[in-house]
Amino acid sequence: MNLADIIQTIAVYALPVLFAITAHEAAHGLVAQKLGDNTAAMLGRVTFNPVKHIDPIGTIAIPLALAFVTQGAFLFGYAKPVPVRFDRLKNPRRDMVWVALAGPLCNLAQALIWGALLYLLAGMGVREPFFIDMCRGGVTVNIVMFAFNLFPLPPLDGGRVLVGLLPPRPAMALARVERYGFFIVMLLVVSKVIMPIWMGPLMRLSFAFVNIILSPLRALLT
Repeated sequence: MNLADIIQTIAVYALPVLFAITAHEAAHGLVAQKLGDNTAAMLGRVTFNPVKHIDPIGTIAIPLALAFVTQGAFLFGYAKPVPVRFDRLKNPRRDMVWVALAGPLCNLAQALIWGALLYLLAGMGVREPFFIDMCRGGVTVNIVMFAFNLFPLPPLDGGRVLVGLLPPRPAMALARVERYGFFIVMLLVVSKVIMPIWMGPLMRLSFAFVNIILSPLRALLT
């Protein structure tokens, strides 16, 4: 992949990634606010303004560096996590699950929206490759975020869900792993272990789900 191809890839994925990250974090804050904790709202994080969620290193520097170093073969990034005081939630153990699920479910919803937009463009006869690729990229980016964030290890959302569902003693043991969780996840990503055992199967199921949900629209417009 030459420099022009890398720049084009970045241009295609920039908007879907920005929306995916921004809405994911805003969803956490919004659900936390509805369930009793207004910490994120007080800090202005319950917003679709991407500036509030962008981490200069995790959202910009790391993805751009990886795009050029790996020629677009491997991308990874993160936003500033939305602060949540779980002790302020109405029912901390139960509500922790809903707050954690809000982000990934928001990504799944966005995958459906990008997929619907793809079929709408096709139905209107739009054949511009840039917009078609952006819609496809939007589906893929959000399904990747959905699957990755559901990995059952803190500090990822799936880990928080599991902590909220487990009995108290194993939940506390899993919660203590959070300080090392990021490094463990990165090791699994770099060693390519997480893809065959988790990402691949869940992404295939997610793509199938999106296709089933959008099949009436596809039949109507294409």
